[in-house]
Amino acid sequence: MHKKFRWSNLYLVFVFVLLYLPIFFLIIYSFNAGDVMQGWDGFSLKHYAELFVDTRILEIVVNTFLVALLSSLLASIIGTAGALYIYNQRHQLAKNIFLSLNNILLVSPDVIIGASFLILFTVVGFTLGFTSVLLSHIAFSIPIVVLMVLPRLQEMNPYLVTAAKDLGANNLQMLSRVVLPVISPGILAGFFMAFTYSLDDFAVTFFVTGNGFSTLSVEIYSRARQGVSLEINALSAMMFLVSLLLVLVYYFISNRSSKGKKRDGTNLVMPATEGL
Repeated sequence: MHKKFRWSNLYLVFVFVLLYLPIFFLIIYSFNAGDVMQGWDGFSLKHYAELFVDTRILEIVVNTFLVALLSSLLASIIGTAGALYIYNQRHQLAKNIFLSLNNILLVSPDVIIGASFLILFTVVGFTLGFTSVLLSHIAFSIPIVVLMVLPRLQEMNPYLVTAAKDLGANNLQMLSRVVLPVISPGILAGFFMAFTYSLDDFAVTFFVTGNGFSTLSVEIYSRARQGVSLEINALSAMMFLVSLLLVLVYYFISNRSSKGKKRDGTNLVMPATEGL
């Protein structure tokens, strides 16, 4: 058993090295004084300086984060409403149908989704650009939010809702004061997942982006075809740090909420049962 444990640790280290070594290699060469990823010509920050004076790439960074923020916010609202609708379905067949439709979007290849949106926008005469990218990102983010919120709804104590109704709460009060606080960790997880998916999406965005508008993934792909500049290394290093910061923020918030839930969980039903 001890040997199995040691072998499992070795395998885990191998997987992490395989995943993160290319990223660290890319970050290290972003500080290279040379212009190519071959040989080390000394330490320099010139590629970061070039990055911060490149107005086009800065505009694309703003566009990327704006699309990610708006799409994740709207997808969180729509996805939470969808999860509530599925959860409140009384007919099991209808619930299974909606869940299957949601899961189909999750497992569908991004190329198929992107091509479908391109055909739809072309047929209806919709101009490709910021709005088309935003709508597409909202669409593929909604199933992610539904998948994150539904387990929280299923874990929720149904007597909380019953007690709130018995105490005279209307639907809006029941939703805002009982249901949403309980499922808020799921909503938060869905928001962060949608945000990260939107940031690094390439396949769908590549199909629906138009002339004059681009995102980081599409721009990096376009520049890489002409030869990877170490300015892209610097940009990738910055994006890696942003992603790491998002993970740490989510971990801190979710850990804090779970501690609060454990501390207050024993008293959740007491006021309601006393009123009954």
